[in-house]
Amino acid sequence: VQLQAYGGGLVQTGGSLRLSCALSGSISRINVMGWYRQAPGKQRELVATITNGGRTNYADFVKGRFTISRDGAKNTVYLQMNSLKPEDTAVYYCRADQDQPYRVYYWGKGTLVTVSS
Repeated sequence: VQLQAYGGGLVQTGGSLRLSCALSGSISRINVMGWYRQAPGKQRELVATITNGGRTNYADFVKGRFTISRDGAKNTVYLQMNSLKPEDTAVYYCRADQDQPYRVYYWGKGTLVTVSS
């Protein structure tokens, strides 16, 4: 399984960005996709996840501002980020989760989001 994330960049406070994560390879067992982020000097943290059935989960700090979605036909997961704040500045990573026959987490390379004040 390979993941390619893109869409990061520099944006002003209050602006928007959309991140994309394209999956390829043996993805039939992937059941959850997620976005995570890591700010300088901080641990990586969950931003949002979406299941194959479309159930979503968000970190409290992005609720109402970010939206995760997926396009099954394109094997792509998106993260629409609105009302961006300087504290959203981080490297954003996508992750694909497989539970069967054993749990595996696949990570893509990150994409940098910088929000200027």
